[in-house]
Amino acid sequence: MIGIIDYDAGNLMSVRNSLRYLGFDCVVSDKPNALSECEKLILPGVGAFPSAMTKLNERGLDEFIIKSVDKGIPLLGICLGMQVLFEVGNEVDRASGLGLLKGEVRLIETKYKLPHIGWNSLEIRNAECELLNNVQNNSYMYFVHSYMCECFEPSDIVAIADYGEPITAIVQKGNVFGCQFHPEKSSDIGLKIYENYAKSKM
Repeated sequence: MIGIIDYDAGNLMSVRNSLRYLGFDCVVSDKPNALSECEKLILPGVGAFPSAMTKLNERGLDEFIIKSVDKGIPLLGICLGMQVLFEVGNEVDRASGLGLLKGEVRLIETKYKLPHIGWNSLEIRNAECELLNNVQNNSYMYFVHSYMCECFEPSDIVAIADYGEPITAIVQKGNVFGCQFHPEKSSDIGLKIYENYAKSKM
C-alpha cells in the first residue's frame, strides 16, 4: 500500500489516479495513524513553502514523515513536496523545512520567464537510482515552479534540467526521493517513474 499524504497542498487525485492506473493500491489521508500502515509514502505539493510547512506541522505530519523515514519507509516528494524535504525555504518568508536533505530552496536565477512551466529534458547524473529504471537520458518531464532546490550535497543529485541555470530535477538520499517535475503530468515516462518507485526495493 502506498500512502499519499494530504495536507491541502497537492493535486492528490491525479497522483492517486496514476498509481491506480498502474495497478498499485494507494490511500489518500492526512491522518498519521492511517498512513503508518503504508509501505511507501508520497508527498505531493502545489503552492508556497511556508504555508505547506504550516499545514504539515498543524496535522503532526512533519514528525510522522521524519519518523517514517528514520524507520526506513521510502518517501517520494513531488514538486513542492520535494522542496519541503530540504532544510530551509525562501519563498515569501524564510521557513524551516523537514531537513531530510541538506540545502535551501530559492528563486530560480534565469533570463527566462518565471514560473518555469512546460516540458524540459533531464540530464541524468546517477543512472543507478531506482526511479530511473528504463528511463533514458534527455527524457522530457513537465515542470511548474519558480523556486528550485539548491542541494548542498552533490551526491544527492540524480538528475538536473537546464533553465538558464541547472535545476535540481531528481534527488535521492537513501530512502528519500524527490522529483521537481510532476510525473503524473509527464506522459508515459512520468508513469514509469511512479511504477519504478512503487516497485523499488528500498
